[in-house]
Amino acid sequence: MPAVEHKSLGRRRRVAALASTALLALVLDQVTKAVVRASLPVGEARPLLPGVIELLHVENTGAAFSMGEGATMAFVVVALVVVAGAVALAWHEPLPAWLSALLGCVVGGGVGNMVDRIAAGSVTDFLATTFMDFPVFNVADIFVTCGIAASLVGYWWWDSRRGGDAS
Repeated sequence: MPAVEHKSLGRRRRVAALASTALLALVLDQVTKAVVRASLPVGEARPLLPGVIELLHVENTGAAFSMGEGATMAFVVVALVVVAGAVALAWHEPLPAWLSALLGCVVGGGVGNMVDRIAAGSVTDFLATTFMDFPVFNVADIFVTCGIAASLVGYWWWDSRRGGDAS
């Protein structure tokens, strides 16, 4: 296979891994939020795993830990920049598909919360830990947080195995 075709095939795989993972994260996030909005009034709580986590419906106009309340457009812009950066990285860097998929987790979670911000002006959060004091969060937050952590570790591991060169 000529080098140009091989490079193009790798690019398509990377972008497809990113896009499919992002779509999965987005769908899981939006479905769980829709179920919570339809079945649990704002401010009401129900045990999910007693002593560990409960469902608590809150509408968050800020970002993580309710910081930056009212800065909806700034968060939308940040999400768009992250999406563009992740797609550009998957397009231009010879990342393995699994690493592109991890970036897709970040993209899908970011887009999930962005959809809420644009559609409702707030993000639906509903997972509240009961064993420790921690902010209420949602599925998108899990994808973003775990995706960032796993992407950083994965990139570091992958880059160290390839010798740090750009090829």
